[in-house]
Amino acid sequence: MSTRFVCTPLPLNGLVRVQRHPLHDARGLFERMFCADELAAAGWTQPIVQINHSVTRQRGSVRGLHYQRSPHAEMKLVSCLRGEVWDVAVDLRAGSPTFLQWHAERLSADNACALLIPPGFAHGFQALSDDAELLYLHSAAYAPAAEAGLNPLDPRLALPWPLPMADMSDRDRSHALLTESFEGVRL
Repeated sequence: MSTRFVCTPLPLNGLVRVQRHPLHDARGLFERMFCADELAAAGWTQPIVQINHSVTRQRGSVRGLHYQRSPHAEMKLVSCLRGEVWDVAVDLRAGSPTFLQWHAERLSADNACALLIPPGFAHGFQALSDDAELLYLHSAAYAPAAEAGLNPLDPRLALPWPLPMADMSDRDRSHALLTESFEGVRL
């Protein structure tokens, strides 16, 4: 079996860059987006329960930082199908040595990279191009009662969004800022 992915651990434990290897020929390309056998070594050990797709029309727009509380905490595999995004994961795991630290990767249709985000992380992104299109694979279904988020402008996180912020939903803007009493997510 040929390997279609190179999985690189990132500075936050459990966070992995997944580099896909599309096959190109005169007709175009073929690209494997997911393989349970190959991604198990990178930490994906659960079934895919939900697949979501988003298109962000305006360059500079921010979505996130979203997560689900236990018992609905989810693993995500995020890929960019069109355009480019600055994709961010924030470690919210209670007791983690990297608690409240973040890591960002540029994901694009051209670089064929994905971000494997473990449970207990918040996720968000900024569109670096118009019409940025993402595909999200989730290990847990959306549970409205478990939904939570961090404010993308929280000074405690100090995320250096690469572009001036063009747009953000009222929901994302209204997430409370972190306080010293935030203990994180227990898995």
